[in-house]
Amino acid sequence: MTYRILIVDDSTFFRRRIKQILEDDAELEVVGEAKNGQEALTLVASLKPDVVTMDIEMPVMDGITAVKKIMASNPVPIIMFSSLTLEGAQATLDALDAGALDFLPKKFEDIALNRKEAILLLQNRVKALCGRKAIRSHSLAKMRSDALKSSDIFPPSSLNRINRKPHLGANNSSRYDCLAIGTSTGGPVALQKILTELPRDFPVPVVLVQHMPGSFTLAFAKRLHDLCKVSVKEATNGESLRPGICYLAPGGKQMTIEGSSGNAKIKISEPERFPDATYKPSVDVTFDSMAQVYSSNVLAIILTGMGADGREGCKKLKDKGAKIWAQDEQSSVVYGMPQAVTIANISQANYDIAHMAGHILNEIVD
Repeated sequence: MTYRILIVDDSTFFRRRIKQILEDDAELEVVGEAKNGQEALTLVASLKPDVVTMDIEMPVMDGITAVKKIMASNPVPIIMFSSLTLEGAQATLDALDAGALDFLPKKFEDIALNRKEAILLLQNRVKALCGRKAIRSHSLAKMRSDALKSSDIFPPSSLNRINRKPHLGANNSSRYDCLAIGTSTGGPVALQKILTELPRDFPVPVVLVQHMPGSFTLAFAKRLHDLCKVSVKEATNGESLRPGICYLAPGGKQMTIEGSSGNAKIKISEPERFPDATYKPSVDVTFDSMAQVYSSNVLAIILTGMGADGREGCKKLKDKGAKIWAQDEQSSVVYGMPQAVTIANISQANYDIAHMAGHILNEIVD
């Protein structure tokens, strides 16, 4: 089966090179090119592509506006190209909020040099979104809207930062000492859906591993913090894990948990310390360390994402007696990581992302 791709970018060189890379894969066919978001709207309606690759900064109509309009009129899976700057990270997160499903850094040098890993990365990420139903994209866009609305109970603008400090009283959970979540493609939306439903006094710390570049995780943590009642921060080396705080692994690094269950601390390491880890950060690396510290007292969850990162770490946790859950196929943007723990009989339950927070609260808080 051949999948139909629309390329949207104001750079003639970039459009040509992306077309060459994609069409090197026999399963991918570029059916159209657009120089701006306005042209993209017209071509999406007429060509009905399976996936759109979208630049962010373009004349006439930028990529974020185009994503919003496409999702409102002709929903289709969209992957964004973004710069590795703080501004690029914020714009990419805006695009994901608007309905895009995935993103890739816009590394002109990698593409121009024809580096094999960059080529395979682009081909695989595009193919991962091919075949996803257009209604899936629309549903995820609505999920973003619903997640934003859920934060209206405690609007961020009305909450003083001092008053938002987590409750550090007695732990209400009789079994769990930590909640751990690992994810990749589609993860930013899935995490937002879950974390916006957690109460301010959530009784255990939350460890988050999302595959992201180093320049993105700080902006992502801040965005989540502004939306959530729990505190969300990019994790720093040496800090202690405290209830009601969500610690996001820094992009480009590896995060492990050290110490004991009652006195656990975060260690941030350069990726060279874990040469066998494909991802930076790696769910396997973090979860493996948590198995040594928390033993059975962890609820670990694998959400949407490509590949199988998290499978080995979850196996280590399950061998210690921890509980493992996974997102179900229907609500996953890419059913790779959740499927890996499911078919290996590691996951003990699979839930729709819309209901995941409720199951977490029933398991840990009630």
